[in-house]
Amino acid sequence: MKVRYSYLPQQFQDSDDLWSDLKSFVSTGDFTLGKPLDEFEKNFANLIGAKFAIGVNSGTDAIKLSLKALGVKPGDEIITAANTFVATVGAICELGAIPIFVDCDDTFCMNVTLVEEKISKKTKAIVPVHFTGYMTNMPDLMKISEKYNLPVVEDACQSILGSINNINAGKWGTTGAFSLHPLKNINVWSDGGIIVTDHKDLDTELRLLRNHGLKNRDSVEILGYNSRLDTIQAVVGNWILPKARSISEQRIFNANFLDSKLSKIQGIKIPPRPKNYRLVYHLYIVFAEQRDELLNYCIEKGIEAKIHYPIPMYLQKGVSFLKHKKGDYPVTDEHCNKIITFPCDQHLDKEQLEYICKTVNDFYES
Repeated sequence: MKVRYSYLPQQFQDSDDLWSDLKSFVSTGDFTLGKPLDEFEKNFANLIGAKFAIGVNSGTDAIKLSLKALGVKPGDEIITAANTFVATVGAICELGAIPIFVDCDDTFCMNVTLVEEKISKKTKAIVPVHFTGYMTNMPDLMKISEKYNLPVVEDACQSILGSINNINAGKWGTTGAFSLHPLKNINVWSDGGIIVTDHKDLDTELRLLRNHGLKNRDSVEILGYNSRLDTIQAVVGNWILPKARSISEQRIFNANFLDSKLSKIQGIKIPPRPKNYRLVYHLYIVFAEQRDELLNYCIEKGIEAKIHYPIPMYLQKGVSFLKHKKGDYPVTDEHCNKIITFPCDQHLDKEQLEYICKTVNDFYES
C-alpha cells in the first residue's frame, strides 16, 4: 500500500464550480486588489473572529509587514522560537532586526517560561510560532507581553483554527499572520498570506504597506512593499474557505485515531495534548526511538513519512552571523533527533491510517 504525503491533487479534484468562478473572474479584469479579495478578507476575518484581515503575498510577509507596522527597525531584537521554519526568521531579518531564540518544549512551541530571561532594552516584539498546528501557551505569554509592554505577532501560519479556551490562533496578539501556501491546511494555488488584527490603525497601515504605500493611485503616503494577495488567488481562497472547519475537524479525527494506536507501541511517544487546546495538526509528529531506521522502513513500505526539520534553524548556515553553537537550545536539538512526521490529512481513509500504525508496530516488533 502507498500512503502519499501531499494531498493537493485530491484537495482540488472536485472543483468544476471553482473553474467556473475563475472563468467568470478572468473576464472582469479585476486582477489587482479586486472585489474577490475584499470578499476573502471579510470571510477570513469572520472565520478567525477578527475585525480586520489584510491579504498579502505570503505568510512571510504577513509577519514582516506586521513587525514593520509596529515600528520595528534595524537592530531591534525580536524574541521567537528556536525550532521554527526559516520564514519566521527571514521575516525578522528582512527588517534588519535580530531574532532572539527561545527553546521549545514537547508541544513544539516556545517554552514560555524561558521568555522573560531573553527580554532586553532592545526587545521590540515577541513572535510566538504555533508550530505544527499546536498552540504556544498564549495565556501566559500575553501576561509577559502586558508586563513589558511588548506587542505580540503570532506566527499562525501552520495553525488556522487552532485555539486555546475557544480563542483562535491569531486573535491573541496584536496581529496574527497566516500562510495560504499550497502545503498549508487552507491553501491557494500559489504563495499567499493574510494578517488579522482588531486595531483600526494597524489595518490602515498594513493596507498601505502591502501596496507600495499608496494612499490612492497618485499619492504615496509612506514607502511600502509590493505584497498584495493576487485577486485570482482570493477566488481560490473563497472557494476553499468554507471547508476550513471540516478540514480541521477531519485532521483532528485522524490524529486522534493515530494517537490511539501509536500510543500502544513501545518505541513511540505521543506529545502532550493540553486540555482546552484545539490542535489542528498541520503536521502530525510523534517522538520515535531509532527514528532514522523507522523513517527508512516506512518509506520502503510506501509511507511518505518525513522529518520537520533535521537541522535546527539556529544552526543553519544562513544565520551563522548570530554565532550560536550546538547545544544552545537542547530541547530543539533533541527533537531534531527524535521526531517523525506521518501523513494525517483529511483525504486519508481508515485503511491508510491503519497501515501506518501496523507498519510502525511491525518495525518495532521485528
